[in-house]
Amino acid sequence: MFIVTDVSPYPSGPAGVHGVLPQAAVALSELAGLAALEAVRVDAVPDIAAAALAEGGVLALFTIGETPWSSAQRDAITDGVRSGRLGILGVHAATDACTSWEEYGSLVGARFDGHPWTETFDIDVDVSHPSTQHLGAVWRWHDEVYLFRDLRPDARVLLRVAEGQLDMNVPGARRPPIGFPLAWCFTEGRGRVFYTSLGHFPGAWETPAYLGHLQGGLRWVLGDGD
Repeated sequence: MFIVTDVSPYPSGPAGVHGVLPQAAVALSELAGLAALEAVRVDAVPDIAAAALAEGGVLALFTIGETPWSSAQRDAITDGVRSGRLGILGVHAATDACTSWEEYGSLVGARFDGHPWTETFDIDVDVSHPSTQHLGAVWRWHDEVYLFRDLRPDARVLLRVAEGQLDMNVPGARRPPIGFPLAWCFTEGRGRVFYTSLGHFPGAWETPAYLGHLQGGLRWVLGDGD
């Protein structure tokens, strides 16, 4: 499992830096081990050979900014996912990356479109998925709440902000047509993709419920049923 924590600039300037990245990389490495996968930490994507990506596995993305994937790497990722050799596990800011790579939004499911809220809120849970079955029908959580655009119509939403939880008077607040999804999964060709927008704060990476959420997502990416 390639654990990619590349923080690259946006086209317009510096990208945000998540201080939780080292902690997240350790936790993801442990989850990889539990799934009998070798964990490979990647801080800079030029360090990954396209041939290694083409061989398959899981691409765990906690990236932000204009991640500098080469054209060969992009082709290896796209072909790997569609062939079923490569799965994607997207975490938090992974949707806020690669604006110059047109297909990337489809590969992770949606594009980040702002985060007006940071608060504690109730989440409506689809409990029939390996990533959510341990959470209960309603899960109370503290995190950033992302807005998204271009959510794939075939994405199965697993977590969604419960109605009435968000202060619509804060700057930048709005309700997109897709509402407020937080996590989803879908298939791309024969490959599987799981994404969760949660995980901004260090406490998430010390919380069994959240780690179980990621572990279940990884199980699904690796072929576990629904």
